[in-house]
Amino acid sequence: MTPEVTPEIVAKHGLSPEEYARIESILGRAPNFTELGVFSVMWSEHCSYKNSRPELRKFPTEGTRVLVKAGEENAGVIDIGDGWAVAFKIESHNHPSAVEPFQGAATGVGGIIRDIFTMGARPVFSMNSLRFGDIRGEEGAANRRLFAGVVAGIAHYGNCIGIPTIGGEVYFDDSYAGNPLVNAFCLGILRHEQIARGAATGVGNPVFYVGAETGRDGLAGAAFASRDLTEESKEDRPAVQVGDPFREKLLLEACLELLASGCVAGIQDMGAAGLTCSTCETASRGGTGVEIDTEKVPKRETGMTPYEILLSESQERMLVIVKKGQEGQVKEIFEKWDLPYSEVGVVNDDGLMRVKEGGRVVVEIPARALADEAPVYVREAAPKPPPHPSDSKKLLADIPEPDAAGIHSALETLLKFPSIASKRWVWRQYDHMVRLGAAVLPGSDAAVFIVREANKILAATTDCNALYCRQDPREGARIAVAEAARNLACSGAVPLAVTDNLNFGNPYRPENFLQLREAVEGLAEACRQLGVPVTGGNVSLYNESPSGAIDPTPTVGMVGLIEDAAHITTQAFQNPGDVIFLLGSPGSEIGASHYLLAVHERKAGAPPALDFSREMAVHEALRTLIRKGMVRSAHDCSEGGLAVALAESCLAGPAPLGATISLLPDTTERTDVMLFNESQSRVIISVPEDHADKVSELLSECGIPWTRLGTVTDQPSLNIRLRKDAEYSWNTEHLQHLWNNTIEEIMEG
Repeated sequence: MTPEVTPEIVAKHGLSPEEYARIESILGRAPNFTELGVFSVMWSEHCSYKNSRPELRKFPTEGTRVLVKAGEENAGVIDIGDGWAVAFKIESHNHPSAVEPFQGAATGVGGIIRDIFTMGARPVFSMNSLRFGDIRGEEGAANRRLFAGVVAGIAHYGNCIGIPTIGGEVYFDDSYAGNPLVNAFCLGILRHEQIARGAATGVGNPVFYVGAETGRDGLAGAAFASRDLTEESKEDRPAVQVGDPFREKLLLEACLELLASGCVAGIQDMGAAGLTCSTCETASRGGTGVEIDTEKVPKRETGMTPYEILLSESQERMLVIVKKGQEGQVKEIFEKWDLPYSEVGVVNDDGLMRVKEGGRVVVEIPARALADEAPVYVREAAPKPPPHPSDSKKLLADIPEPDAAGIHSALETLLKFPSIASKRWVWRQYDHMVRLGAAVLPGSDAAVFIVREANKILAATTDCNALYCRQDPREGARIAVAEAARNLACSGAVPLAVTDNLNFGNPYRPENFLQLREAVEGLAEACRQLGVPVTGGNVSLYNESPSGAIDPTPTVGMVGLIEDAAHITTQAFQNPGDVIFLLGSPGSEIGASHYLLAVHERKAGAPPALDFSREMAVHEALRTLIRKGMVRSAHDCSEGGLAVALAESCLAGPAPLGATISLLPDTTERTDVMLFNESQSRVIISVPEDHADKVSELLSECGIPWTRLGTVTDQPSLNIRLRKDAEYSWNTEHLQHLWNNTIEEIMEG
């Protein structure tokens, strides 16, 4: 029996009294229970962006390479030359992963892959950006369980479907305890003429359902993702989908063949909000109406109601608008790939989403009002707090300057800090070599993939230092974009475009909304300065556990293009005798650093300041040297500063190398500040000895600060001399053991 719509039922669906009144105004009557459910998922934050849409309009979305803009379709599309294009996007599956980590992460991968092949693109690689609570010690047991489950879920789905996971990032911090972040990225390749659209065009065209049968898993998952996590969230497990990567592989191939056949007028995956979203969005985009019959929908459970069928988020399903008269060819393709399918409806001209159960109408809603006219709110933002002190002397006033033993210990502590330590335990679970396109191992500054069918070399990265964003959301977001571009430059690439995943707390709390607004404006400014349009992404709010909101995490996914395979560069020192240079200034900004966090357990100070002109000058100088064949390795200085970057370059190869460094600055800065500050716009490069003088000459012409630091050695020792009376030495074989094995030992022990 259908429940009566009461104020309590309305509130349980996450709709306010004002929103309910607006629904009555749109319909000219009270909604029935099924219609209420349809509005609840489509007007959730996850689907409608009702609390973030005004902010998203601040992003730059135009560009000479942009073929499909942000918000127009399931993913943006960027021209990469010679008639080829890439479709790419990043999306979150945070809440599902918190209550069911394996399936939550696995279906996050499946969902983003569908977004890509729905555009007509063949997915060629995936990446991810992950955040968890501290995994160390007895108190980290729950976070270790989430971490292990998420990584296993990502590996399971990607490995089974045969799409390599070639890069990403993993951070650990107490703010994510109980609310991990699982942001999944996928990129696909296509010809310009292959771009597919998600619009229900052509009145009279039949509407087909294809893919897995609909079940009760994932019920109202979009609404679940639009509220805070609580101690009772485990009761929301039915809102978590269950994935089948083998079925998705069949669906992928069937859809690409179907699109190539010319039979398709429109196509849309059933992701968040399932059949509801795909039906009303295709109708809204096409300026038409769509009528479907739930009795014709393939089901794997008996007795399912229209409410359950419409709100289910069962995976591996697509809605296809077929050109009338070509139904036979479409059915042949579905049968060839052994996929369930059904002709469930038709495109009409009345602008309505109409759902029938046999002969009975159970939903009748104007499609555009449902898909595109959700209420939009401008939430209260807390007054901007005063800037955090950034002066090193103030930040370190009560921390004695470490002696030689303290400096030695600090670098070891940083290298085994889980956020900095090698993520080998993670990426060894991923099949990163399938398709034989990965040109560098995961863990490099940027992933590099050779797309042989297009004769193109792509680089991609995901970046965000949430500690910076916690202290100053605007500056932290600016740095996230700059670091992503710097990582691409270190690989030899020119940035093309950005996709972002905005992970924040409950927007009804003014301090959280301020973080969102400041971060968006920082991202937008940086993208304009660096000339990279935003092609789309995802907003994930309500990331809060009972202990509070996460640190603001505006994750940036950036894609670039490498002109020549000879330009592919990695962070590992290559040959003894190579000369090491620092591009950029030695720096002195210790605020919001991982040194303060990992060694002194402090989240303190302002993040380093970013100068766009210097940042871009460093990138251009680096690419110029790479194109001239002068660079053997390049690695940006980020978490942990100069000392960590030097150590990582020594450790990143098959066997650890050493380096002899002499840095004699004309400064009275403390030793720990010089070694571990995180000032921006810095890259460490190594060059052949016979190119060193020419490199010095070219760097001087570029007008950027630079320092000749020392040489790569074949001895397993990192030796750093600061001033005449300060020399430090570390055994790189020991450092490599700490860096490589820390996470493995935590997870296995």
